[in-house]
Amino acid sequence: MISRESFRAPRYATLTTSWSCEFQLTDGSGLLGLSSAEPPASLSYKSVPIHPTARIAETARIAAGADIGPDVEIGEYSIVEDDVSIGARTRIEPHVIVKRWTTLGTDNQISAGTVLGTDPLDKNFTGEHRSYLRIGNSNRIREHFTISRGTDPESATEIGDDNFIMTSGHIAHNCKIGSRTVICSCVLLAGYVEIEDEAYLSGGVLVHQYAKIGRLALISGNTRANKDTAPYFIYSGFKIAVRGINLVGLQRAGISDEDISRIKKAFRLLCRSNLLLDDAIKRVEDEVPGEHTRHLIKFIRRCERDICLR
Repeated sequence: MISRESFRAPRYATLTTSWSCEFQLTDGSGLLGLSSAEPPASLSYKSVPIHPTARIAETARIAAGADIGPDVEIGEYSIVEDDVSIGARTRIEPHVIVKRWTTLGTDNQISAGTVLGTDPLDKNFTGEHRSYLRIGNSNRIREHFTISRGTDPESATEIGDDNFIMTSGHIAHNCKIGSRTVICSCVLLAGYVEIEDEAYLSGGVLVHQYAKIGRLALISGNTRANKDTAPYFIYSGFKIAVRGINLVGLQRAGISDEDISRIKKAFRLLCRSNLLLDDAIKRVEDEVPGEHTRHLIKFIRRCERDICLR
């Protein structure tokens, strides 16, 4: 827990009233320590947009081009680079690095040792252009997690809202993560992975590049997800296989008993019959129409890779 006593006075107040205390920022080439009775001529009120209510630890380093919102807390020895935006009430613990072209929404909690917006782990990335990491609101990202920005110019890695991302894992370039997912410790997502809302990835899951994980899918621990995984189903095994429907997850998500019954029948037709996939899809559409079965069939049809239904 970061104590409030460890934070300095608000930076706007420092810039606009008194320059008698030390202030650190960057000039684009390195970190500077300033201590002066008057502000240097090169700085202005608008040059460091840190909200007056933000609390910045004395040893933190905030670049001049960063935008720090209301009631943000930034802990000891954390670094925020240029072209970063941090939304209101976001809390950044000590020893966090937020790299250039990263956006954080409101009410996020970023734990110690996390690095956000890293250069992609892609041999084709040259580092000569701009790309982004965009994170929504109310996410919890725990200790020692790394998330890369996009590879191609102007592309982005995107994370939605209310996700719980646990420790010591990696989300690679250009991944698209929905909202209310759980990504447990030591999960590794390769590039261009897509995860729909409320999916649950247990500890040690490995997800192959370009793979898609459906809504409310549950991937058991240490599973190798080298195929697309359909919504609402449970998967496990180093050689991934479908095991059943995610009944507990469906109930917790407020899915009605009637809709759960439809999903169960769709599962039997798609995964436990001897029907060809096209024939199984047709029967699901004809026999168990509904919001969730429509989403299931839509997901299967848009998969460009092999989908695991056995």
